[in-house]
Amino acid sequence: MKSSKELKQHLLSLDRKGYPVYKELTGIYDFGKYYLSIDYVQGDPFASPSRLSVHLLHQWAEFPKELFDCYTKRITLQDHLTRLFAKQLSRHNKEAKGSGKSGLLSISFCGQKVLERTACQITEQKIILRFEAGFPARGRTIDAKELEKMLFQILPSCVEKSLYYQQINKDKLIKSIQLCEDQSYIRAQLKERNLCAFIANGSLLPRESGVTDLPMKNGICFQSPSSLEVSISLPNRGTIKGMGIPKGITLFVGGGYHGKSTVLQALQEGVYNHIPGDGRELVITEETAFKLRAEDGRSILQVDISPFIQNLPGKKDTQAFSTEDASGSTSQAANLMEGIESGCNLFLIDEDTSATNFMIRDQLMQSVVSPTEEPIIPFIQRAESLYRNLDISSIIVAGSSGSFFSIADRIIQMKEYLPYDITQKAKEAAKDYYPSSFSSENFPSFSTQRCPVANPELKKNDRIKIKAFDTQEVSLNYDTIELRYLEQLIDREQTMALGYLLKYAQLSLFDGKRTMDEILSLIEHLITHKGMEALFPSGKVRDSLARPRRIEIAACINRYRKLLFTK
Repeated sequence: MKSSKELKQHLLSLDRKGYPVYKELTGIYDFGKYYLSIDYVQGDPFASPSRLSVHLLHQWAEFPKELFDCYTKRITLQDHLTRLFAKQLSRHNKEAKGSGKSGLLSISFCGQKVLERTACQITEQKIILRFEAGFPARGRTIDAKELEKMLFQILPSCVEKSLYYQQINKDKLIKSIQLCEDQSYIRAQLKERNLCAFIANGSLLPRESGVTDLPMKNGICFQSPSSLEVSISLPNRGTIKGMGIPKGITLFVGGGYHGKSTVLQALQEGVYNHIPGDGRELVITEETAFKLRAEDGRSILQVDISPFIQNLPGKKDTQAFSTEDASGSTSQAANLMEGIESGCNLFLIDEDTSATNFMIRDQLMQSVVSPTEEPIIPFIQRAESLYRNLDISSIIVAGSSGSFFSIADRIIQMKEYLPYDITQKAKEAAKDYYPSSFSSENFPSFSTQRCPVANPELKKNDRIKIKAFDTQEVSLNYDTIELRYLEQLIDREQTMALGYLLKYAQLSLFDGKRTMDEILSLIEHLITHKGMEALFPSGKVRDSLARPRRIEIAACINRYRKLLFTK
């Protein structure tokens, strides 16, 4: 390891040389109370910025061990330090001048949720912060003086003000860690109390607008109906009250613009922990919850959709159904069955984004078109057995159809963003309109024993390119995987991680013998015990990643159009 003095001398000797000569600076340098690692140097001032990392031994940073002695605390501390460092970098961004990306300083953007990221990694020995820097240039030659300003003035100041325990606001850090502890505690309590979700009284669910995740100013705060109100004693905040949604089938109804979709949005994002001030900090959902919807045009390969689709024209096999261009009903059926395969215990459904013929068939239609002429068995006919036989709950939002009144365990009406338990009233009304029930039917048997094999094209390629386009899609060697309908995917870095995980699975796990469930478990074990950094065999993190959930990993694999299975 070289000293910071040697770095400065070497840097100044490169002044006005061709820009690619910057690569000579790659290495690790001792700055006294931190190490600076120049991991990758861009070849051109207009190319993607250089990648750097700061390493602080724990005896230098001095964060008490009890602030990161378990997974929840560690991820929260990593998130908090990333936010602090980002705030400092933003104050100095582009202070160094030059052409192209000269002077750029940036790190992962953290939104309202707390995610595990490669941007900050806390190991047993040290804290690592990874960020990007645009090395300054005059045209396409080295501007050593400007980079000296970045590395020896700006960066040390940012490190000092954000990465040492004695220099930061300790109360804010402890508040963030305690909140995530409480959130994780509630999530654990859901299982013990036979609940699938919880919304605390006083939560602010509406967002400022449709294009921001910030809470609405002066919005109406949530208040549970007394019939569903539960109390939970938290480790840090004390006793709180709110609406506990029991397992089973829950239906949210109400007029337009009264808050049904707002509640569902909060629940689907309640699988993540939130930062203080979000308004939805104590909206907690079962961690495997999956937003189920139709997805016209998606690729499906060898999925058993026979519990919902049978007797297709042309005798197409629905026990191993494949198509390059799925319809609304077949895509929603496949999404549901793939959700079961990947371990989902709660489906979140909005009738507005569902295929109507997949969800319901009213009595008039059944009387005109007999069941023997209709290949679709609607969700309403399977929802009860889905819960009774497979222990998978459903939370459904409906604004125009009362068909689900007859099977729902509880019915909640949203009026001006406040919930009202109308179960008894709705059940009484439903007797005259929907007398039939499907409670006696069992969920049909189905297969989840799909064993993927590796794409031989990828096996032969030692330079697989991965690109992410926000949360919309990811490409693996120019093969695009559509992810835009995975509504619980919330960060571009999760999308990038999905690309790396698919590559890892293709090269290391797809052997034609392991089932999808086994592959997903191996992936989760790798990330949990070795971190996402293990996806970079060289040991050097080349892209910023955020951890996706198991269910989104499965969804990405399933949408890869070159996915192959054993016969």
